[in-house]
Amino acid sequence: MKMLLATAATLLLLASPAWAGTKTVTLDVSGMTCATCPIVVKKALTSVDGVTEVQVSFEERQATVTFDEARTTVEALTKATTNAGFPSTVKK
Repeated sequence: MKMLLATAATLLLLASPAWAGTKTVTLDVSGMTCATCPIVVKKALTSVDGVTEVQVSFEERQATVTFDEARTTVEALTKATTNAGFPSTVKK
């Protein structure tokens, strides 16, 4: 019986990250003023644990980020861009 409970508990722990899943968010990054700014923004975002894809548009001053909700948050993404010198907000 103890073995069955231990196995069930282990399976629940292993399955819990699947509950969160992936999410995509678009950030407004208004501080980008030159062609190299998107490179810095992309590098800052890809360094966040859980980020799986980043697309940055200089023309639109936006970054679209796909990430694992179990490993990071939107707040961590905006903090990463801010720390790189490019404050961002979630596009409304």
